[in-house]
Amino acid sequence: MTLHVKVVVPEGEIWAGTADRVIAKTLDGDIGILTGHTPVLGILATGSLVRILPEAGSWIQAAVAGGFLSVADDKVSILARAASLGADVDTAAAKETISAALVAGESEDSEQVRYAKARLRAAGDEG
Repeated sequence: MTLHVKVVVPEGEIWAGTADRVIAKTLDGDIGILTGHTPVLGILATGSLVRILPEAGSWIQAAVAGGFLSVADDKVSILARAASLGADVDTAAAKETISAALVAGESEDSEQVRYAKARLRAAGDEG
């Protein structure tokens, strides 16, 4: 058995496929999902990563700017306000977003800065 996973933002689906497992950070803590998981609805932590292990492949990391995670009947839906797959992240733009936000007086803990840092982590660049 496998999980059927979708990562969706308001503009549309950014990733869909089957996976062996999913790991996400919710406001209640980290959650790991395998086949047969009980139904659950969680609020995704802003500026966190969702990690997906496809059936045949290596981990896919997606940075999320908050949203929801829904699990039912081996279907996992990641519904995010904004999300970026690690492979699609422009690291220079993410670093510029962080610099501009800090110069403008935003704190390190602002949603914009946390999401930009998550995009860097998803891309494998700790900044």
